[in-house]
Amino acid sequence: MAAARVIVIPDEVIGTINPNIYGHFAEHLGGCIYEGIWVGEDSPIPNRGGIRLDVVEALCRIRPPVIRWPGGCFADDYHWRDGVGPQEQRPRRLNIWWDDVETNQFGTHEFVRFCRMVGAEPYICGNVGSGSPREMRDWVEYANYPGGTTLSDERAANGNPEPFNVRYWGVGNENWGCGGGFTPEEYAAAYRRFATYLRPLQREAMSLIACGPAGNDTAWTRRFLERVTEGLGGRRNVPFQGYAAHYYCGTAGTATEYTDGQWYHLLSRAREMETLVLQQRAILDGFDPDRKVGLIVDEWGAWHPVEEGTNPRHLYQQNTQRDALVAALSLDIFNRHADKVVMANIAQSINVLQAMVLTDGARMLTTPTYHVYGMYAAHQGKQAVRAIVNGDTIDWADPEADANGSIPQLTGSASVGDGAVTLSLVNSHADEPVEATLALYGAEGTLETRSTLAADDIHAHNTFEVPEAVTPKVDHPDMAVVGGRDGITVTLPPASVTVLGIAL
Repeated sequence: MAAARVIVIPDEVIGTINPNIYGHFAEHLGGCIYEGIWVGEDSPIPNRGGIRLDVVEALCRIRPPVIRWPGGCFADDYHWRDGVGPQEQRPRRLNIWWDDVETNQFGTHEFVRFCRMVGAEPYICGNVGSGSPREMRDWVEYANYPGGTTLSDERAANGNPEPFNVRYWGVGNENWGCGGGFTPEEYAAAYRRFATYLRPLQREAMSLIACGPAGNDTAWTRRFLERVTEGLGGRRNVPFQGYAAHYYCGTAGTATEYTDGQWYHLLSRAREMETLVLQQRAILDGFDPDRKVGLIVDEWGAWHPVEEGTNPRHLYQQNTQRDALVAALSLDIFNRHADKVVMANIAQSINVLQAMVLTDGARMLTTPTYHVYGMYAAHQGKQAVRAIVNGDTIDWADPEADANGSIPQLTGSASVGDGAVTLSLVNSHADEPVEATLALYGAEGTLETRSTLAADDIHAHNTFEVPEAVTPKVDHPDMAVVGGRDGITVTLPPASVTVLGIAL
């Protein structure tokens, strides 16, 4: 059995873990909105005002702090007025990106109501690709202005006299691609034009978020920042509050069929998120040394090949123990860099890509990724602290992709708050457990809770026939003391995610 040593240093604070790094993303794509969230008031599926309650209840349990909507590529062909007013009068439009008919039954009011039901802040992505500055500024006024204007009074007439106070507004999506095919310089010019009309509507808590690169494209970021700050009186005057990159760790095998080499290949690609965070933040620091602009990763996750018999444009995929480790590795990176990342939104919440929830008519299940989010919720809002993990590495090869490399067997993150340490650990080895010695530097605590997500088969996943095949096991150890040089030893199963609660 492999051995490792984990030392947590409670007094060495990295920064506050912004709850928003546990954010979600919901796009008008496949079964995410329609069937996943919206079933309509006449549906036999239990709902409140058309929003299905089983999904709401499931999401409430994992405390989503923020949800991004309406896209994705859909956002840059979405015109918000189509989704307000009496539902029977809303137009039916072609969803050009996902080859579907958009009924517009789920619009701004429904989205904000859904967010309030699950306890999340709404994050709205505006249309730069096919829209206009006027259209987006009107959307902000409609949503956020208290009253007395034609637009705010229209919101009241449509059922919401009080402003929505939407805090987060994305100025476009993937503007290097489906959001308009801009060069960095072209998007910088477009951003400045839009922001000219949005900034007067900003209240203290409202943030404008600029589109960042596809993956870790450092050239895009540098060129965009050079142009967008030109003539603004110095690099410290960056005209937005958030900068959003997208990173999908790609594919290795399929969603449910993969070799050991492909298992490690995907985990290795998930770990590349750390390079993105470090390099993108470093470039931002050159223009924003006071870190007034937050680094965001508002689309990320695993994107597997389309399964046979599934519409390739609807991006439905199964979710296995491998996806759970992708999620845990990524969240640990965000935790470890809590001083650099302020928001992240996994793609997507329901029925699309690396989903939390899958539905089939009236049936619903939660995925291994969902359970990771539930286990890691204890980190939200706590102080990230330094955790040193020393252990073996895993050498891997994926002949199908002519790829190879090595990754640490054990990684993790730690946080402190409410008189306790939360320590999350990922054993990436497909079939070997690891014996880890845990110690607190300069402190002593008691191991009180342990949650473990593991499976006998690395391909394990939940199905509608067996919806709890992969679920966390929670136990309460016998008050083991963690402290001093030797600490205590715990055994972590292969291919597992473990979260420990240590009372100080």
